[in-house]
Amino acid sequence: MTETAPLDLRDRATDALRACGVAVPSGDDLPALSPVDGTVLLTLRESTPDDVSAAIEHAQQAFSQWRVVPAPARGALVRRLGELLTEHKHAVADLVTIEAGKIPSEALGEVQEMIDVCEFAVGLSRQLYGRTMPSERPGHRLMETWHPLGVVGVISAFNFPVAVWAWNTAIALVCGDPVVWKPSELTPLTALACDALLQQAATEIGAPDGIHSVLLGSGSVGEQLVDDPRVALVSATGSVRMGREVGPRVAARFGRCLLELGGNNAAVVAPSADLDLAVRGIVFAAAGTAGQRCTTLRRLIVHSSVVDTVVERVADAYRQLRIGDPFEEGVLVGPLIRERSWEAMTAALSRARDAGGTVVCGGERVDRDGVYASPALVRMPEQTAVVLEETFAPILYVLTYDGFDEAIALHNTVPQGLASSIFTLDQREAERFLASDGSDCGIANVNIGTSGAEIGGAFGGEKETGGGRESGSDSWKAYMRRATNTVNYSDQLPLAQGVHFG
Repeated sequence: MTETAPLDLRDRATDALRACGVAVPSGDDLPALSPVDGTVLLTLRESTPDDVSAAIEHAQQAFSQWRVVPAPARGALVRRLGELLTEHKHAVADLVTIEAGKIPSEALGEVQEMIDVCEFAVGLSRQLYGRTMPSERPGHRLMETWHPLGVVGVISAFNFPVAVWAWNTAIALVCGDPVVWKPSELTPLTALACDALLQQAATEIGAPDGIHSVLLGSGSVGEQLVDDPRVALVSATGSVRMGREVGPRVAARFGRCLLELGGNNAAVVAPSADLDLAVRGIVFAAAGTAGQRCTTLRRLIVHSSVVDTVVERVADAYRQLRIGDPFEEGVLVGPLIRERSWEAMTAALSRARDAGGTVVCGGERVDRDGVYASPALVRMPEQTAVVLEETFAPILYVLTYDGFDEAIALHNTVPQGLASSIFTLDQREAERFLASDGSDCGIANVNIGTSGAEIGGAFGGEKETGGGRESGSDSWKAYMRRATNTVNYSDQLPLAQGVHFG
């Protein structure tokens, strides 16, 4: 039987909610748990099918008004959201730590990422550029224009409970699209806080009712978003298994999909690497957020001449990591999100040992309330089946290479393709890693780890990662529809390609 949460943790959550303008919710079918100690914070009401349908209908009604608001005026909503997030940064970050288990530094960084993408989207609201192209017909102008797409359904995961929502929502709103958000059932309180801040911003600037709504619950809520033809775009973050279900169902109704799925990210460490730099990058990328990022470093491909040194130094750093309550001073590794994550971790380590792997350090359960595990460092003789799979837990597999082509082959021979990096001072190796026959990932870095993407670059990956792109660059195009326009300003009617008719 799950116990009631200690008052200090529960009070901290309710205080943060109230600070963001949320009346403390109640219900009887959706417990909000904290992985910090594994106990119940609040019990909420799960959204019903009627709730989901009504939210989509309200969003569709809002779309008819919002799409004709000039984009710079739409940017005012996102600007105000960014201001409110800045004012309530610590309250939202507290909820991220309480619900997702991130250490406060990472939680504050995630909220800052929301603020940053709001700033980016405000600038974008004046840069939704089309283009003019030369027409082959005299007296004609050929151009492209971009228009709001429709209702955007956002399905987000627990590990970035607010940042991924902001990537989608800030961009969607300036593009003219209302948003219906289904957060992870593991992090409902952060969603309620963000929704309250956005609703406050919408009221202040006079945005239409229904511009945003949040739906709480399990997979059935997300399924309804996926299947409803009124939802023009489904942006879903989660597992490859989830993506295999979502993609075909959205395609079957000719909707659009933006998928951010699994990652099995690797870093290559070359003989010339600055090992001080490399070890710092490796440890943060592999152990941060207890290995529960989509960009977590899971495979380390090290040249045989330096592999022993690298393993020794990473293992030494791992042994110094303080694991525990993320609110405690000096803690760098917080909890796994739930018991199932620990079970997956132990099963993967068992398979790795059976395949000839050696656990150098870590992989042990920490004796305290909640699910805490020491990050595991595992040397593998080859890239076996368990290494090809993503285990959402802090396991770093070490592989060895001799030739650079071998390193690239090891790197690319996984079904996922999200983030990658190389540590090298050899320019040829660095450029080759970034070239078309190098890393096959959507993110490829040199002399930094696989985690810590900035909002200005498009985020996403290839292969089983889904192919989606969110946040920066031209990812806004996913949230709009393109029209090709021809304007005849002459008094003639020539046809293209020299066709004569009449």
